[in-house]
Amino acid sequence: MTAAKKQIRTVSLGPEATYRLGEAIGRCLKKGDIIALSGDLGSGKTCFTQGLAKGLDVLAGYNVTSPTFTLMNEYPGRLRLYHLDVYRLSGPRDIEEIGYEDYFYGSGVIVIEWAEKVEQLVPDYGIWIFFRHLEENTREIVISGPEERLESFPAIPMELKEEER
Repeated sequence: MTAAKKQIRTVSLGPEATYRLGEAIGRCLKKGDIIALSGDLGSGKTCFTQGLAKGLDVLAGYNVTSPTFTLMNEYPGRLRLYHLDVYRLSGPRDIEEIGYEDYFYGSGVIVIEWAEKVEQLVPDYGIWIFFRHLEENTREIVISGPEERLESFPAIPMELKEEER
């Protein structure tokens, strides 16, 4: 039986808001969570992941960057963060070669950028986050996943505004 799915839609009005959303969600993550990110180049996936790392208490000294050429970066925190970028892979077979099961079913949290390339490997309990350009700094963000997991997330306002300067 498949768990009920839920969807949350919001609009981020800039990188700081996207970062804060990632941080808030990072505080709610638990061992074994899989976050699958999808969206065009420059849509906010890495910015979101940087916030998520902060929410997982990854120390500020770690420079969270997209591992496009290294495939995966690991960061210690409240839970170990495994950050995969599968942009350069041709499909699921490539990720199978690195032993992805150790990370997908391990004791940390895994974030996968360009997750649509390995969609069939993401379990039903995975949390999908889609980023879409609306304007230069404005993004629609759609979070989709098991209802019971998304209900543990913080209240997400319909528009995440940039803080006053």
